[in-house]
Amino acid sequence: MIAELLQAIDLALDGQWDAAHVLVQHYESDRTARWIHAVLHKIEGDRNNSLYWYRRAGKTELVDHEAKAELQAIRAEIEKASSPT
Repeated sequence: MIAELLQAIDLALDGQWDAAHVLVQHYESDRTARWIHAVLHKIEGDRNNSLYWYRRAGKTELVDHEAKAELQAIRAEIEKASSPT
């Protein structure tokens, strides 16, 4: 799952919103996937759907953040959580 979430971030940063969206939809029970999903709908311009996913991710305070920077922050969080200590 981690590899696919990172791939979704890369796709989104590369402007491939639809492909990224397909990947995150497989992991709707995961909070990080829901967060990515929220950002994707922000990029799409669907504010209501984006807000829905931000609520599900517990990240409503980030709704007005810049999407690219937010995706990079998600990537850093995933990498930090998955690196051995």
